[in-house]
Amino acid sequence: MKTFKLGGVHPPENKLSAQAAIEKIAIPKQVSVPIGQHLGAPATAVVKKGDEVKVGQLLAKATGFISANIHSPVSGKVFKIDNVYDSSGYRKPSIIIKVEGDEWVDTIDRSPEIDGNIKLSAKEITDKINEMGVVGLGGATFPSFVKLMVPEGKKVDFLVINGVECEPYLTSDHRVMLERGEEMLIGVSILMKGLKTNKALIGVENNKPDAIEDLRKLAQKFKGIEIHPLKVQYPQGGEKQLIQALTGREVPSGKLPLEVGCVVNNVGTALAVYEAVQKNKPLFERVVTVTGKSVKKPSNFLTRIGTPVKELIEAAQGLPDDTGKIINGGPMMGKALISTDIPVVKGTSGILIMPEKESKRNDTSNCIRCAKCVQVCPMGLEPVLLSKTSKLEMFEKVENERVMDCIECGSCSYTCPANIPLLDYIRYGKNKVGQILRERSKK
Repeated sequence: MKTFKLGGVHPPENKLSAQAAIEKIAIPKQVSVPIGQHLGAPATAVVKKGDEVKVGQLLAKATGFISANIHSPVSGKVFKIDNVYDSSGYRKPSIIIKVEGDEWVDTIDRSPEIDGNIKLSAKEITDKINEMGVVGLGGATFPSFVKLMVPEGKKVDFLVINGVECEPYLTSDHRVMLERGEEMLIGVSILMKGLKTNKALIGVENNKPDAIEDLRKLAQKFKGIEIHPLKVQYPQGGEKQLIQALTGREVPSGKLPLEVGCVVNNVGTALAVYEAVQKNKPLFERVVTVTGKSVKKPSNFLTRIGTPVKELIEAAQGLPDDTGKIINGGPMMGKALISTDIPVVKGTSGILIMPEKESKRNDTSNCIRCAKCVQVCPMGLEPVLLSKTSKLEMFEKVENERVMDCIECGSCSYTCPANIPLLDYIRYGKNKVGQILRERSKK
């Protein structure tokens, strides 16, 4: 069974919501739409207090090359533009809208018919994806149009599609593959045309046999698209790990997938690309998993951007009495939320509600030099060394030990018998080295 070469762990999968079909969640009475919910520069608001808006209307325009447009997920009146807490725990500029009805802009094709006739040219596809505010929905939220702008002299051999969903608990991608598979595959074909490549490889971990079977049947109608079952091995969904598993190619340190002729996109992104290009629909809603061992109704909700997390929890039949933490994302890479008022954004793949007994950190002890963290690191790093040097603020050493190659998967912390929060220290060191590199580039 295909997988990546170095490291990896296999946490309990806990895919409690895997059989829960996608359901639309009720539109809330008010939404908060952050203008910086993507990698790169925040967008600039083009509406003001008191403006009437419709679903799909442009709220904030991209600024700079790496940025993304933001569109209204609801219809109503702009209540105010204010700083609102987001999943990072910081207050960020957001457009707050009081909801009135559900009136969509008339340029969106709302018909249920699936449109597989791709009429746009490669350049037009890139421009449309840019216009519709599509970003990577696997977590990184990188503006998707940028990946289609292949530099002169570079060639894309493979479009790699991530259907792995290796984070425990999360099932939103699984349900997209099962319920929206044909539209997703048309989205893959659109991306292939945009990249001028004739080969797409879709990787799906073999704990999703139903999705693999369905996609294989559907893919027979699509030229150049292959479905590949993969071994269940976290973090199989990391782009460098996925490229190695599917193509055998290894992305060099500090380089992008394009260096080895690959571009990676998530299955949710492929669906968003289909909707943007074929239906003229901006990215203003996404599927979000709400789950946890004590959650009464683990679910996958089609959710408008800006919806408060508390609305999703209520739709899953409320917050369990034994709740210890509410995590944005999965247990390995997700981060605890400070409030349930925080809005869903383009990068929100799941909300994990952890019981008190599982959410507490165990007492730490001294490192016993077991090297387990080194064995499981999928990037071939030495987490214990990076952690110690980061803690001691030896940032030159941290940089030399390739901290910027860390994908923050958390495998090291997960496997450490001494319960040392290795990733916390590594993230600190990586952040500081990133600042140093940015300052250096200005000189």
